[in-house]
Amino acid sequence: MKILLIEDEIKIAEFTILALSAAGFTVSHVSNGAAGLAAMLDGDYDLVVLDVMLPALDGFEVLKKARELGNKIPVVFLTAKGELPYRLKGFEIGGDDYISKPFFAEELVARVRAIKARINNDNVDEITINQVCLNKVSSRVFWRGISTPLSQREFSLIEFLMRSPGHIFSRKQILQHVWAISFNPETNVVDVYIQRIRKKLNRNSPSGIEFPIETIRGVGYRFRLESKVEQ
Repeated sequence: MKILLIEDEIKIAEFTILALSAAGFTVSHVSNGAAGLAAMLDGDYDLVVLDVMLPALDGFEVLKKARELGNKIPVVFLTAKGELPYRLKGFEIGGDDYISKPFFAEELVARVRAIKARINNDNVDEITINQVCLNKVSSRVFWRGISTPLSQREFSLIEFLMRSPGHIFSRKQILQHVWAISFNPETNVVDVYIQRIRKKLNRNSPSGIEFPIETIRGVGYRFRLESKVEQ
């Protein structure tokens, strides 16, 4: 996996390169936003690790311009701007993950590997995580002995969340990836479909066990790695 690191702080860049290289990734490094954008557009990379506070062009503008030009390379923000408004902005403009500095090298590697696994599994007919099995051929979900048929949109929504388990997606991201439409703050279509999925799966589930799609208040949704049991 070839990774582009866009980071202007040399010590952090050296530490990050060492961690990613030790994990078996090939890393190229640029130190300003303008050069980073050019490398994203011209280079053959599998993933970008992107700082926000960069000279020439900040990280948000780098990703925004790249997405406007049709570049779909996965991007992990790695930045000291860890407050919620910045995190939400990073996801809303098309970021795939967001890690705040200071950070653990092991966490960065784990996040990168999760995205790599999602990419590698894009053409797999069946995804199984946390006792949930999603089958593309039959368009059904299997969970705790329950086999439930899904509509195309319900299937795509569950699949999108399962591709990055534990990752929180905003409603805007879900709308863009599942419905291929721009964000409309007035629409509640995502919430409606989530409730529909829960109703289908929870009605026949064992007592107290919920289908592992979790609402993150004020942010969005994620596929939970462990089932929630009500006490």
